[in-house]
Amino acid sequence: MTIGRTLRDFLADSRVDYNLVEHPWSEGSRETAEAALIPGDRLAKGVVLKHGDGYVLAVLPSSRRVDLRTLRQTLGRDLDLASEEQTEWLFRDCMAGAIPPTGLAYDIETVVDESLDRQPEVWFEAGDHRTLVHVDHEGFSRLMMEARYAQFCS
Repeated sequence: MTIGRTLRDFLADSRVDYNLVEHPWSEGSRETAEAALIPGDRLAKGVVLKHGDGYVLAVLPSSRRVDLRTLRQTLGRDLDLASEEQTEWLFRDCMAGAIPPTGLAYDIETVVDESLDRQPEVWFEAGDHRTLVHVDHEGFSRLMMEARYAQFCS
């Protein structure tokens, strides 16, 4: 099991208790939820979006999709999906497609779907395709303390 250095440091600096959960190799977030036997509404995924001034990380349950129109209206910005190359550059210590939803650890503006705030516990990618970080509600809230919350899923 591995965890990205930036994420590990962020968890320590935030004083969040967590445990690592190993699961069979998986590519997408829905596949990861199934492989780890976790409800999709409790597995947080990050979607990197590009705007004129930089990037935004949208954090949402793996069972849902970003409603770009709603998020554009909410943030008042023209947003598009970032390219895989841009995502890999932003999350250099993570494997492609296995980014943690902790944009604040990477100095990326972060917006969290409000549905995650109702979960008693949350899992998310640790930076590879075999390891998840598991935190309780309080820990997740602490990690997302400086993030903006909104409803933007479909």
